[in-house]
Amino acid sequence: MTRDLEGAQSFYGAVLGWTYRSGSFGPEFTVALADGVPVAGMGALAHTMGIPVSWTAYFAVDSADTAAARIRERGATVAVGPLSIGKGRAALAADPAGAVFGFWEGAVVPGWQVGRGRAPAWLELRTRDAFAMAIFYGQVFDWASGRPDACEVEYEHDAVMVRAGGQVVAGLRGGGVEADPDPQVRPRWHVYFRVADVDAAAEAAVAAGGTVTAAPDRSRVGRAATLRDPHGGLFTVTTGKP
Repeated sequence: MTRDLEGAQSFYGAVLGWTYRSGSFGPEFTVALADGVPVAGMGALAHTMGIPVSWTAYFAVDSADTAAARIRERGATVAVGPLSIGKGRAALAADPAGAVFGFWEGAVVPGWQVGRGRAPAWLELRTRDAFAMAIFYGQVFDWASGRPDACEVEYEHDAVMVRAGGQVVAGLRGGGVEADPDPQVRPRWHVYFRVADVDAAAEAAVAAGGTVTAAPDRSRVGRAATLRDPHGGLFTVTTGKP
């Protein structure tokens, strides 16, 4: 979600090499392409919806109404929707710790999955209690339910790893977030995009008006750098995968 769709397209085109096409959701939405493959969506709705500029992780569900009901039953918040958008339905929610996420009922690009191909390399929830949040998301999205298409969950030290089809797609990490109201340390889902050269991407981000919040260095997903676009959207670029 951004306040300046044209400016966001210019920035991410320079940093990540993305091109764009119109989506089916209306003039305020666009689809970002990497090598011609959809990799992300952008919507010029941050100002209209009263939310900060940010990247949001969306999870596919069979029923948006069921997911919304499960979220509310567990004391969390459905902030927007479910709304009919194009040929699907979408909603924005916040988990019990305050991390914002979305969910989508409808078709997805065939074969598209985090960690594979041109899709984002990794999703990470940075929260206070990873295990409590794993229970929450597991109950909402049927993780570890035994269904053939369900995500599996593994506990590793202070983290929870989420697998889909044998591929690690997300991690939930706790313990490093204090109860400070500063938006820099609030619980949040964080997205990693894969690039060929992390240092070049960081330099391009600065040249395009963004900032580097964590300089290129080794990380759990390979060499990585955390960047912020000119309007405040936070993301990480990496050469590797989990």
